[in-house]
Amino acid sequence: MPVPRRVLTIFGTRPEAIKLFPLLHALAGDARFASRVCVTGQHRGMLDQVLTLSGIVPDHDLAVLQPGQSLDQLVARLLTGAGAVLDREAPDLVVVQGDTATAMAGALAAYHRHIPVVHVEAGLRSGDIHQPWPEEVNRRIIATLAALHCAPTPRAAAALWAENVDPAAVHVTGNTVVDALHWVRARLAAEPRLAGPIAQLQARFAGRRIVAVTCHRRENWGAGMGGIATALAQLAERDDVALVAPLHHNPLARAAMQEQLGEFPNVALVEPLDYPAFVHLLDIAHLVLTDSGGVQEEAPALGTPVLVLRETTERPEGVEAGTARLVGTDPQAILAEANRLLGDPAAHADMARAHNPFGDGHSAGRIVELMARLAPAA
Repeated sequence: MPVPRRVLTIFGTRPEAIKLFPLLHALAGDARFASRVCVTGQHRGMLDQVLTLSGIVPDHDLAVLQPGQSLDQLVARLLTGAGAVLDREAPDLVVVQGDTATAMAGALAAYHRHIPVVHVEAGLRSGDIHQPWPEEVNRRIIATLAALHCAPTPRAAAALWAENVDPAAVHVTGNTVVDALHWVRARLAAEPRLAGPIAQLQARFAGRRIVAVTCHRRENWGAGMGGIATALAQLAERDDVALVAPLHHNPLARAAMQEQLGEFPNVALVEPLDYPAFVHLLDIAHLVLTDSGGVQEEAPALGTPVLVLRETTERPEGVEAGTARLVGTDPQAILAEANRLLGDPAAHADMARAHNPFGDGHSAGRIVELMARLAPAA
């Protein structure tokens, strides 16, 4: 009987966990692989929520999160911690996802040991190494190390080819976030209680259209966040909308929101939501204002228009397809586009019905088959 190939998947943030749990489920059910999991704890509570929801039990937990640590300190802890786990596990393949410090350090530690790296969500590019920062550089580093590049879209694959990545190593798989969304929506249908506080807010704001807001990008801290909050305060003056904004844990990301929006009766500033509640929020929202990368993929899969609170995006497919629009952080630009979608049903319908370019819910299965080809049983 063939010996299963040993796979170690390394991740540390909530977005990584969301996009990797469908792949981990697929690996667990495939006799060709022996799957092991290392979490770094780059996020803590938010990561643990997804692990509990998806039934993923880590084999290793590096718990790297420390108050006030610099990016240098974080990366150093990630690199040495991941390296120690790799030495103990001696996997045949290492899987990383996206563009976090965890993904970059995990890929580099694997490279140091001549272990092939599988990069899930490969090829995203904004074209600006400072936006998003430091993620744009993280994913470029991973691209130089990976043996298998799982690009979510043809554009992402083309970006890798333009960087002289071997075309034979690049495959368009779709984005596993759509797999995760389908799984969570099925859970919500079977267990409505998982919608949690959003179901209560839905009742509280009955008769108003809900605008979901997420803001946390480092490059928006300071003036950018202030501009976003100013626009939201003006938007909240409408009596036909309600704003629901899950606040990031970082005080720099939440201060402007609390200062400018805390007194509006039709604004709910809530603590970070677990994933099912967040999916439910995206599902019921009339539109989403976000500087998140993942939300640009998630909301279109639910038919919810997205206004992107950034100057550039590494997911231009959404803009090209019409599911998303870049508005930056200028208050007047944000307000003009939000009011247009709230006041023009045809414009809203055009975005809501636009083709979602990010996947069909079967990406994890495609990646597993590619991994089997990359590392056939011994």
